[in-house]
Amino acid sequence: MQLKNARILLTGATGGLGHELARQLAASGARLLVAGRDSQRLAALSTELGPESSTVRADLGRPDGIAAVVGAAHEFGVNVLINNAGIGGFGLYDQQDWVDVEQLLATNLEVPLHLTHALLPWLKSRPEAAIVNIGSTFGSLPFPGFAAYSAAKAGLRGFSQALRRELADSKVAVIHLAPRAIDTPLNTAAVNALNRELKNHCDTTESVARQIVSSLQKETLERHFGFPERLFAWLNGIAPSLIDHGLAAKLPVIKRHALSKT
Repeated sequence: MQLKNARILLTGATGGLGHELARQLAASGARLLVAGRDSQRLAALSTELGPESSTVRADLGRPDGIAAVVGAAHEFGVNVLINNAGIGGFGLYDQQDWVDVEQLLATNLEVPLHLTHALLPWLKSRPEAAIVNIGSTFGSLPFPGFAAYSAAKAGLRGFSQALRRELADSKVAVIHLAPRAIDTPLNTAAVNALNRELKNHCDTTESVARQIVSSLQKETLERHFGFPERLFAWLNGIAPSLIDHGLAAKLPVIKRHALSKT
């Protein structure tokens, strides 16, 4: 993908990964329409990106928010949609409030599906277009303590693959990129403590953004970031019982941190 010719709609642009990804995409020559809910952060990001960028403030969990973003995307001439907005959700499933589970599923799965559905006719009319869904290793390697989050990310991966095959006769590419754990302020203290104790690899936002930009430039349609997570995700697909056994040994540690108030 020639990023110098790209006009990109980026959701979740004011978060840790979104902010860094916006910066690196702009540095690669792309023009950006950044979407988020915090008008002050959007304004600051737009100033940082320069005069060729634009912003749209909207709550994508609401139909009027989707409509506002779609209208701004048409006006901006978007030909690349990057569904990056998302939230975490660490905790034992039966201990989580259902309203929190609903919000997690809506933000991480329903919103990207809804926005893609609303923008797809426009993207199909472009000479060249792409839909980029930012998933997670947990979409292919479901993890205890992240049951709802894993379900949402697995759904996003399945959606990406199915839509890619559905659009194979069009000029719209569908890309699914799955980072492993990211060191971002969105992580709770319990998540950070869990990653430290389990010695989980945790990438910087700069590193993940760089890998995303590289994948877009190389037109990589499907990629898991990081080793050995990429290997474990593959192994889970062919021999999930081996992953079951390996994670069972870590379950007491996961439960202790999931129940922690810190």
